[in-house]
Amino acid sequence: MINYTERIALLMQDVVSRTPSLSFLDLKEVLVFGRFGRPDVDGAFATCHCLTLPESDPGYYFWRDRSTGELTRRSEWFVTKTPVVRVGPTQIKYLISFVLPRFCEQKLEKSWKRELYGSFDPWVAKLDTIVHELYHIDPCASGIRQIAHANGSRSRLHGPEFYEQVASMVRGYLASNPHPSLLEFLEWDFAALQGRFGGVAATTFRNFPSFPQRYMEVCSALPVDSAIKVEPLKQFSQPPLYTEDDLHVRLFTDTSTRRLTGKGQHRAA
Repeated sequence: MINYTERIALLMQDVVSRTPSLSFLDLKEVLVFGRFGRPDVDGAFATCHCLTLPESDPGYYFWRDRSTGELTRRSEWFVTKTPVVRVGPTQIKYLISFVLPRFCEQKLEKSWKRELYGSFDPWVAKLDTIVHELYHIDPCASGIRQIAHANGSRSRLHGPEFYEQVASMVRGYLASNPHPSLLEFLEWDFAALQGRFGGVAATTFRNFPSFPQRYMEVCSALPVDSAIKVEPLKQFSQPPLYTEDDLHVRLFTDTSTRRLTGKGQHRAA
């Protein structure tokens, strides 16, 4: 059986070691995990999730009368927090999720990426996605990287500059002659992986399909106008702390997943 997220993590180590623009990355602070997504449904192939955002200022939701604009009710005060994720003594700063089996079906054909890579092999589309997500990580660990545009503005939005910078890193990495064994798993689609390895697994979180995300916490000490109805804030089940005991391995198929290992066992053969 192949643990697909472990293979990606090993490849990332090599990419970072050979790519000057990514040399600032400490991949011990980056955790790779799997999410489920059918290949016949549109959606993201991968996502970078930041865990370094600070606690928000206190706020609340409110409702107004449509005709008068008068405030009719409001929620409790709350702050938005980022959960802490630790693996051993290391606090994780970024998560990168890969959507399986959808990620495995990427090809350059019929993709806008073909314009960036010309006659490169079809599986390079997957390598582009991996480098793309690494490039989202801000060198200052302050959030998602902002890209400087020709007009002097900066944004987190994808654009031609971002895509070309990623493609330049991918071409440079391949020109450095990485060992083929690090890349070969990208050559196979999901069906081929299942046939070759007997199954495709990935590291996930205990509360799959959920994963560490920003959550709201009530601020009970702040004053509330007694003349306005206060709606209780919906209670979220997001844990404030994740550790290696919250990491599991799941088997992925075209239509579903199932857990393979218990808590703390986040490696597969």
